[in-house]
Amino acid sequence: MPVTLVEVAARAGVSPATVSRVLNGNYPVAESTRQRVEQAVRELDYVVNAHARALLHATSGIVGVVLNDASDPFFAGIARGIQGAAAETSRLSVICNSEGDPEQEFAFLDLLRGHRADAVILVGAAPEDEEYRAEATTRAKGMRSNGTRLVLCGRPSPGPDAPGDVVEIDNGGGSAAITRHLVQLGHRRIAYITGPDGRTTTTSRLAGFRQALADSGVAADENLVVHGDFSRQAGREAVEQLLAAGREFTAVLAANDLVAAGAVSALRAAGRRVPEDVSVAGYDDLPTAMDVWPNLTTVHVPLEEIGRKAVELAFGPADTQTVVTVPTELVVRESTAAAR
Repeated sequence: MPVTLVEVAARAGVSPATVSRVLNGNYPVAESTRQRVEQAVRELDYVVNAHARALLHATSGIVGVVLNDASDPFFAGIARGIQGAAAETSRLSVICNSEGDPEQEFAFLDLLRGHRADAVILVGAAPEDEEYRAEATTRAKGMRSNGTRLVLCGRPSPGPDAPGDVVEIDNGGGSAAITRHLVQLGHRRIAYITGPDGRTTTTSRLAGFRQALADSGVAADENLVVHGDFSRQAGREAVEQLLAAGREFTAVLAANDLVAAGAVSALRAAGRRVPEDVSVAGYDDLPTAMDVWPNLTTVHVPLEEIGRKAVELAFGPADTQTVVTVPTELVVRESTAAAR
């Protein structure tokens, strides 16, 4: 039979109410008493009944995390930060992988709402169409009525009346900074490989690139903009496409580090040296950036910090919507050099 809270209380020499206070952490208890209760919990191998706690306190202790792609190190880094911060509040993180499918995302939101999750954190770029925004707003309102806090991480709010806090990434600013770096090195023919079309992150990073070129007095050549996705294969195919079309370029700026790694591979296969012949830069500062040779110049995004900030907002004041913008930072490594 499972050990009961009454048995823990008897072993610790305290009342069941005191054991409950120690386990819930919601009432001051003398340090010596807390230690006795924790020792009794360990000795008896007592496990809190999460279902009973949810019924009693109208809370599940669950933090739902919906990722666009759980296999992508970008999302894994943010999830690590969320899980660590949630664990510090004695909450369980439930990771859901939507694979970027809005219908799957909404299905996970409904499931987590049904399980009375304390909070749900949506991570990654969102579709930009109006139908998605309207449906996302409806889901956000439903979660609020259910007592579940919503945090959007790396995506904007779907609308002005959608409840939920937001952790934004300065995608445009980071893209502008790395574009200026290439321009300062003398590059004027800069190829750009985008992420998937119709996604907020893709739009912001491409806009930052174009704005930095305009601010620097460099004419943008749309023939050097290749639309892809956030994969290594997309970077390889984009460079192959540019070379096959005879496009002249001295630098490649990729939507993320995986795309940049694919670009380096394609350039090397074509006999182009990096950075002697073509400079290559990425975005996100994933572990991939240091695995590629030469190591990638990129934009550092503090992924774990972003995840922790999302949890902080999830359990912070609920009376107003909070929007936090996390800055990015240019990281210069060996993959970029002066234009030849």
